[in-house]
Amino acid sequence: MSTDQAKEISASGVTVDVGDATTRYLLYGLLPSWFVPGVADWVMHRRTRIEETAGTKESLIHSLMMAEVGIPIALTLRYEVNPLLLSVQLGGAAVHEATALWDVRTAVKSEREVKPIEQHIHSFLESLPFGALAALMCLHADQVKSLLRGGEGDPDAWRLVPRRRPLSRGYLAGIAAAIGTCVLLPYGEELLRCVRTGRKNDKRNKRNKSNRKGR
Repeated sequence: MSTDQAKEISASGVTVDVGDATTRYLLYGLLPSWFVPGVADWVMHRRTRIEETAGTKESLIHSLMMAEVGIPIALTLRYEVNPLLLSVQLGGAAVHEATALWDVRTAVKSEREVKPIEQHIHSFLESLPFGALAALMCLHADQVKSLLRGGEGDPDAWRLVPRRRPLSRGYLAGIAAAIGTCVLLPYGEELLRCVRTGRKNDKRNKRNKSNRKGR
């Protein structure tokens, strides 16, 4: 932004608290929108019959990835951002990316077809954690510096500190409901479907082996 543009905005009386705007974006924009590609990915798994192809193994990998992202998010909603929480967030993002590669490799090696639209959905699911983390680190640049110094001089650097300004119960309840509806319910159904189909296939294979032996 040029100096003239800044003066023009200032003269118009419009002021923007960048930190406040970024926080609202993270809480009411990015986080809720995260559920959309998650549900879309579940739909793609169902359409490509994951229970008959990649099976329980891939579904368990999906559960692992949700935990890798969900735990840092849950901690961030309840505790202050500090070197400890940043370490958990960075570690979670890195492990999530590695697990995402494992997930795609598992799907491709199975009989399940990973269509271009599903790969595009994956791009959102992989990029959103890094986008959220980048915005959070900009909001808490002082804590990033503290992390780089190993938390030196900060007695609270390596412990969980409850938020000084807790998020409202209504917001937390809404996010919890969205997680239950858009994450736990569909992916729990997927895992249950895969386990049941796997057991049926095992029983059928055992019967076929017994029939062949009896001939």
